[in-house]
Amino acid sequence: MRTLAVALVAFGVAAAAWPEQPAAPSPSRSPDTATLAAAVRAREAAFAKTLADRDHAAFTSFVSEEAVFVGRTVRRGRKAVAEGWKPFFEGPKAPFAWAPELVEVIDSGTLALSSGPVFDPDGKRTGTFHSTWRLEADGVWRIVLDVGCPPCECR
Repeated sequence: MRTLAVALVAFGVAAAAWPEQPAAPSPSRSPDTATLAAAVRAREAAFAKTLADRDHAAFTSFVSEEAVFVGRTVRRGRKAVAEGWKPFFEGPKAPFAWAPELVEVIDSGTLALSSGPVFDPDGKRTGTFHSTWRLEADGVWRIVLDVGCPPCECR
């Protein structure tokens, strides 16, 4: 009996020392994903506008410190993404544009997917983008993952 009591006390001490985990949101407290999706859609549209406005500094502010952008090369981190995209901001006219078509937010309200068409300067669709947005600690949605692909013929 004494062994059982010692074991229970030891377990209680160990449990008290274990860091408390945040509780999963209950369904009654889950965020309104439709409202969050609308916010991410607006954020994506504002992000796209930075290229049209030729505002590289504003573009950079939408990119997470931990971002990974996959294209012809892989760029990791805000600084590398900003440097890699800088040539797209040179000249008076944007070399392409994009717009969100699909936006979905996970039930916890912390990650979102945005996807949609990419257009050349004449408005011809040249590809599709896919971005993952994260609601960061400061309450701002930023891109953490981004990849584009050329259009394909569906059969």
